[in-house]
Amino acid sequence: MRQALALAQQAADKGEVPVGAVLVSAQGALLAGGCNQPIAAHDPTAHAEIVALRTAAQAVQNYRLPGSTLYVTIEPCTMCVGAMIHARVARVVFGAPEPRFGALVSQRRLLDEGVFNHLMQYEGGVLAAECGAVMRDFFRRRREQNLSNPEA
Repeated sequence: MRQALALAQQAADKGEVPVGAVLVSAQGALLAGGCNQPIAAHDPTAHAEIVALRTAAQAVQNYRLPGSTLYVTIEPCTMCVGAMIHARVARVVFGAPEPRFGALVSQRRLLDEGVFNHLMQYEGGVLAAECGAVMRDFFRRRREQNLSNPEA
């Protein structure tokens, strides 16, 4: 999760919403990492989780990533949970809950609905205070910038 936090900070430094993700193989090897980049990539799907999944799939030359664990700083959204299911990720571990768009415990409980043909475990709250602080600090700074420069 510390590596995911470092990637989240990279996203924040570039003006992107600070979310970071790393994907680890069943054997514990780092497969890929990613940070949010929809603004820079001009791609609404360029969430940290998707970037990590795409990079890992290219590295192993397979769109399936069985046995892998995805660590992400913030609870994934519906799109990202769907991508993890299609990739056959075994487990997702997230830091802070995402009260507006979280699809595991906050808004929806997609993995608890029992409708998918792939079962994925999840765990939340890992370094939650630190992960949440990165988001809160980012949006606090953004609000302060908007107050000091309302024309921007």
